[in-house]
Amino acid sequence: MALARVTRAFEFPRTILHVARAPGAPVIVSEDDEGRRYLQFGWIGAIQSAVWPGFPLRLELDYTRAVAATLAFVPEPARILVVGLGGGAIPTFLHAVLPAAHIDAVELQPQVLEAARRFFGFREDASLHAHLIDGRRFIETPGPSYDLIILDAYGTRNIPPALASREFLLATQARLAPGGAVVGNVLRKPGKPGSLMDPLWQASFAQLYAFDVSESGNRILVGLAHASSPSRTTLLARASRLAREWGAPFDLRARVARRVRPGMATLQ
Repeated sequence: MALARVTRAFEFPRTILHVARAPGAPVIVSEDDEGRRYLQFGWIGAIQSAVWPGFPLRLELDYTRAVAATLAFVPEPARILVVGLGGGAIPTFLHAVLPAAHIDAVELQPQVLEAARRFFGFREDASLHAHLIDGRRFIETPGPSYDLIILDAYGTRNIPPALASREFLLATQARLAPGGAVVGNVLRKPGKPGSLMDPLWQASFAQLYAFDVSESGNRILVGLAHASSPSRTTLLARASRLAREWGAPFDLRARVARRVRPGMATLQ
C-alpha cells in the first residue's frame, strides 16, 4: 500500500524494485515501463542516477553527458577517479569507452554500492574497482596520480563540508598527474548565475571552466592546475573526435565547458 502511494508521487509511473535503509534517507531503486532504472535517496528525493542496464553509452541524465564531454580536456586518461558512485552510470560509461584506463570508483554507503551491482549493471574487473570509503579520506591517503578526477558526491540539498573546502581541493590537485583535470558536478544557485562552489574553485585552481546543464539545475566545473589554456577550437575538435570514436548517441560539442574568468559567474 505504501509503495503504491509512492509510485503516484513520481514524475511518471515506475515500479519499485528495491528499498534499503541508509543514513539520512532510504536508497530507492525503481524502473519505468521501458526498462530504465532510477536511483534516488528518499521517497521524494531527486534522481541520482538513471541507467538502461546493458547499454552503457546511453547516458540518460544530461549532466552525465556533460561530464563525459569534459574528457575533451584530457582525451586519453590512463587513470580516472570517480568520487560518488550512484548507480554507476559514469564509471560504467568510462569503462566502456576507455577500456584500457584504470578506474577507481569511491562510494561511502554500502547500500548504494550494493544497489549499483544488483540493479544497474555495475561490474568490477581488472580495470574498474570500487572502494567503500569516504571520498576525502581516499584522496588524502597517499596513492597514485590520476589524469581525471570526477567529484560527483555533492548533495542535491547541501554540500558535504568535507568536500567543500580549499584544503580538500588542494589535496585533490595533489593527486593529479601533470595536465590532469578535476571535474565537479554541483548545483546552480536558484534564479542566479553560477553556483555556491564557483568562488572556492576559482580560488583553488589556476583555471576554471564551467557548463550549465539546461535540462536540470546542474553545473559542471572543470578545474585545471596548470596555466596553459586549451583553445576553444582544440576542445571542440577533441569532442568531435571522441564522439566519433565512441559512437556516442549524443552531441559532445554542445556540452564542452567554457572558461570562467574573474567577474564572469556563468557561461552557457
